[in-house]
Amino acid sequence: MRAHEAGWAHAEGALKGPMWLREPADVNSLVPLLWSATARKVDGVLEVGGVRLPDLVAEHGSPAYVLDEADFRARARAFRDGFAGYDVYYAGKAFLCTAVARWVAEEGLRLDVCSGGELAVAERAGFDPAHIGFHGNNKSEAELRRAVRLGVGRIIVDSFHEIERLARIATELDAVAPVMVRVTAGVEAHTHEYIATAHEDQKFGFSINAGDALEAVRRVLAAPGLELLGLHSHIGSQIFDSSGFEVAARRVLALHARVSEELGVTMPEMDLGGGFGIAYTTQDDPADPAQLATEMTKIVEHECRALGVAEPRLSIEPGRAIVGPAMCTVYEVGTVKRVALDGGASRTYVSVDGGMSDNIRTALYDADYSCTLASRASSAAPLLGRVVGKHCEAGDIVVKDEFVPGDLAPGDLVAVPGTGAYCRSMASNYNHLLRPPVVAVRDGVARVVVRRETEDDLLATDVGDAGGTVDFGEMGEMGDDA
Repeated sequence: MRAHEAGWAHAEGALKGPMWLREPADVNSLVPLLWSATARKVDGVLEVGGVRLPDLVAEHGSPAYVLDEADFRARARAFRDGFAGYDVYYAGKAFLCTAVARWVAEEGLRLDVCSGGELAVAERAGFDPAHIGFHGNNKSEAELRRAVRLGVGRIIVDSFHEIERLARIATELDAVAPVMVRVTAGVEAHTHEYIATAHEDQKFGFSINAGDALEAVRRVLAAPGLELLGLHSHIGSQIFDSSGFEVAARRVLALHARVSEELGVTMPEMDLGGGFGIAYTTQDDPADPAQLATEMTKIVEHECRALGVAEPRLSIEPGRAIVGPAMCTVYEVGTVKRVALDGGASRTYVSVDGGMSDNIRTALYDADYSCTLASRASSAAPLLGRVVGKHCEAGDIVVKDEFVPGDLAPGDLVAVPGTGAYCRSMASNYNHLLRPPVVAVRDGVARVVVRRETEDDLLATDVGDAGGTVDFGEMGEMGDDA
């Protein structure tokens, strides 16, 4: 926090943006690291997948999520090939629709789901259930029953209650449910506290330190209808290096070896998690999948040699790293407002036709994003602005700080990169806004893979006063005995 006795606006650097943000030499240029592979400017107009965004908006409206299919597939292949010999699970929670599920299968990846709804999408897409992993800390009985019936390849159990529940369901269905035990290794990833998932004080998994993880393994082995595949560890999301994995792998492999020694069981698999980071702004430096694979493989090989155990089959979950950079969101500017502040300072607010209903991450995680003018070239000098949404919330911010053209005006289009992960998945109807479509682009062709919501969709679940009307005047005459 910057502080000054005369007020925050007087502090050195106030209203100049974060230290990592640099004024661009050309406000029309793109930073390639932040955009999907096919994104480019032609005479100032942003194209993705060979489709001009003004043309896309003219046909499909705004806001709209723009999904670069070629980029998505290339990133999926990079993880598949970089982690050759591993099972790579795409994170359905990042973004999932039937088209994406089919792309994932076609590129040779597996699929991670964490709800009955995500499982339903996979089923509709015809995804091989044997290549699906089912996560979640509170799976319902109906969800578990559906997973067992479908033959889901692995169910990651997260509590003693779930072990009992799943064993009963498997027995009732005369089936065998393949199980992984989610463990917490006591490692805190260097990320936001809400997305760090391996420290002790949180809802996921069984603690290794407290002995719960070993007890969970015992119970799975003793339960009828369950097949123990191995241990599952996940240390968080938006992670850029392998240092946290080294500590976690050491602790998880020590438990793996202990199970073999004390219980006489060699578990064939192990999931190291993932949650690899992407570049939202120039301060982020994501690692190459092949480099990550080399580092993580060395860690496992070293620890297995030290423990004298055979290496299990490994799997990873890249998280947002596949779909995150493959999508951008395009908005139309509605107003541009220069707000005078104390000490002669001012801030420029650029209001767009979406906001926290289509990207909650800035409000929820204090996430940083970038943006660019997408509909024309500008010769105006750069101006530090804040892109905000149209919701009735002061915290409805899309991009906290970014240099935009000084002549930005209503009707212009701006595009925000890196919105593939969690933006559509976490979208809401706050203020009864309609959720935007997802438009896939490739080789100059745009096609809708998730349509825009309509007001009919919005009102479809509003059943009105299904119980009839009440005459409150009549109720007032019923007396105290009513």
